[in-house]
Amino acid sequence: MTKFVNGLYKNQALFYKVFLFALTAILIVYLLPKGGKFKYEIPKGKPWQYENLYAPFDFAILKTEEEIQAERQEITRNNTPYFQFDESKLPEIKEQAQSEIELVFTDSILNIHQKQIEEFVNTSLDDLYENGILQESNRLDPDQLVYLRRGNEAFEIPYKRILKLNQVRDVLAQKIENSNLTSLSDGLLEVFFNSVEPNVEFDNELTQRELESKLNNISYTRGNVEQGSRIIAKGEVVEGNKYHILRSLRTEYESQVWSGSSYIWIIVGYSTLVALALLMLLLFIRKYRYDIFENNVKVTFIFFNILFMVMLTTLVVRFNIDYVYVVPLAVLPLTLKAFFDSRLGLFTHVVTVLLLGFIVPNSYEYMFLQIIAGIVTILTVSELYKRANLFISVGEITLVYIISYFAFTIIQEGSIAEIEAEVFLTFLLGGLATLFVQPLIYIYEKIFGLVSDMSLLELSDTNSKLLKEMAEKAPGTFHHSLNVANLAEAAANEINANAMLVRVGALYHDIGKMHNPTYFSENQTSNVNTHDDLDPRESAQIIIEHVIKGIEIGKKNNLPDRVIDFIRTHHGTSTVYFFYKKAKEKDENVPADAFRYPGPIPFSKETAILMMCDGVEAASKSLREPTSGLIDNFVEKIVNKQMEEGQFLNANITFKEIQLIKKILKRKLKNIYHLRVEYPE
Repeated sequence: MTKFVNGLYKNQALFYKVFLFALTAILIVYLLPKGGKFKYEIPKGKPWQYENLYAPFDFAILKTEEEIQAERQEITRNNTPYFQFDESKLPEIKEQAQSEIELVFTDSILNIHQKQIEEFVNTSLDDLYENGILQESNRLDPDQLVYLRRGNEAFEIPYKRILKLNQVRDVLAQKIENSNLTSLSDGLLEVFFNSVEPNVEFDNELTQRELESKLNNISYTRGNVEQGSRIIAKGEVVEGNKYHILRSLRTEYESQVWSGSSYIWIIVGYSTLVALALLMLLLFIRKYRYDIFENNVKVTFIFFNILFMVMLTTLVVRFNIDYVYVVPLAVLPLTLKAFFDSRLGLFTHVVTVLLLGFIVPNSYEYMFLQIIAGIVTILTVSELYKRANLFISVGEITLVYIISYFAFTIIQEGSIAEIEAEVFLTFLLGGLATLFVQPLIYIYEKIFGLVSDMSLLELSDTNSKLLKEMAEKAPGTFHHSLNVANLAEAAANEINANAMLVRVGALYHDIGKMHNPTYFSENQTSNVNTHDDLDPRESAQIIIEHVIKGIEIGKKNNLPDRVIDFIRTHHGTSTVYFFYKKAKEKDENVPADAFRYPGPIPFSKETAILMMCDGVEAASKSLREPTSGLIDNFVEKIVNKQMEEGQFLNANITFKEIQLIKKILKRKLKNIYHLRVEYPE
């Protein structure tokens, strides 16, 4: 049992990766569509390359979006509007008119014509309000049929039969002219104008409800295809009705909710493909980026980004498939390049796009566009911390999207008439969303404890609190660090290493010397050496302690681990040779381990570069009268000694790269000492 527990403990990192792998695969499969996957690509305008295709089941032929839109417009155009008739108004208006008659006409006129006037007014009002009076014209065709709703019943009448308020005067004038009351026309008109008011209004709510009901009843299909009937033969061109039938079959196939054993087999198929894609990524990381594979936080970060992109794309597809290109997929390679490298960023991007092919329609077109965009992202984005570079790269990525879509549309449609301007807008929105990568990188740094070039740029500022403190407490060490940073940056550029990272590492590698600055020669301002009164072993421990103190100071000031690695490794497991030699003069049997740095030895190109530059720069202060030949021999001696001690065994650096670094160090030191070329006598 103890052996089993110990085995679990020793392999806990591996078990965690297996758990992470399984969890990511399960979540991605859960997000994938719950239907079958149509196994054919539909190449519009091209010959059908597959075998003869027969309908596997009965299915309806879907109308195109254009057909549905045209039908909706036709229904909207021909929709019959509703008008509400208020029946309670007429009795009130008649009562008002009766009062107006008594006010407008004199008693002498009423004594003679009152009965005639009242009868004319009541009859005219009945005629005016037969179909009601409308306040304003709705600019409808006079012959268009409308529904006039009276109570719970609606009657269909021509629109012109509803009297408009501005027509009332003409109608009344005609009625008065046809009566025997023409002499009283002014008074009668005044009675009507003081009484008449609209009693019909447009019923927008009922009209819209009726319109929505009709729109909801639109059939999205036109005809059916019976099981077993041939859809298309091999070699036939995929166009016209054939194309629409194939798309209808694909939609029906993918929308079917599978049950029982079929559903289980589909889940098994999805799980196998997703697991295979993620496994390829893990194997790639293990073979070519083993340091990342060993770091569970970094592996978690990579898998999290894949899952995040799959989840985001799934949500957008379910919301509206037209916005699928708004998802800024280029953020994935940008982020991984910022924290790791281009090769890993591109490989992860390709794996993610392959997984998204299960989710999006027109998967070949989508994958082509996204992979090309990912390649452009990797090739164009350099020095992400420079804002101008990011804007330029986003512009280039958006342009590639547009050009690729343009080309695909021409291939599929045979003309540019079918190009949809709205798609270009989604590409622009996706490009703008890609600019979110900078705040996203900052968030990732805080969550996962990673460091990007943007953080390194901030750390390289010599006005930062920690570097200013070192400049005050240990000015000689600060000057030494600046010189080492310049040498290391030049060397890193020569062999295509991370120059920004090695420069920052060089600036902070000796911060531990702030603890006892006067015990280091570069900070001593007098001829008195504080080590003269100490035992060599004690002096060596003080010197060695600056590495431990540097790590403590770095952690206290929240320096990233990648920067603290330079503090740990810049002396590797070398010995404090000066004091070791001094101790041997007193005792030949003194152990070398007492004078040895704790390590570890450098484990990357950047940490190896710092060790070389630090050793050469520190030792160069001992050169009295440097010449070109002396400097060449001096650099060779320092670096070769480090190699003989095995300090670079764990660093992925080649002999060729070491020779290039030596060359740079020689040239830089000659520039520092202003040496001229030595001509032979």
